[in-house]
Amino acid sequence: MKLKRVLLPFVLFLTLAATLATTALPANKPVSDDFLIDTIRQKLAADQIVKGGAIEVIVKDGAVTLRGTVEEDKQKSKAEKIAKKVSGVKSVANELKIAHP
Repeated sequence: MKLKRVLLPFVLFLTLAATLATTALPANKPVSDDFLIDTIRQKLAADQIVKGGAIEVIVKDGAVTLRGTVEEDKQKSKAEKIAKKVSGVKSVANELKIAHP
């Protein structure tokens, strides 16, 4: 009987919390292209491998294009990976060129 008194409120709380989590939160809104540009640029600038570089970030309806030059292939690959991880990005076209200094 004691166990029932303890478990019933706990189960009711969990049910209420699950219901609120699925109905009270706003639906996933589409992310603006400007927000994606800013987010990707910040992540590229902060990355130790990419180091910002001379990378132009273009976004149209969630499709990202990376243009410009980097010094090494690993920078090109890492820039693409960073862009792909940003929430709201639908695709990434990596047009970066490698220009050795």
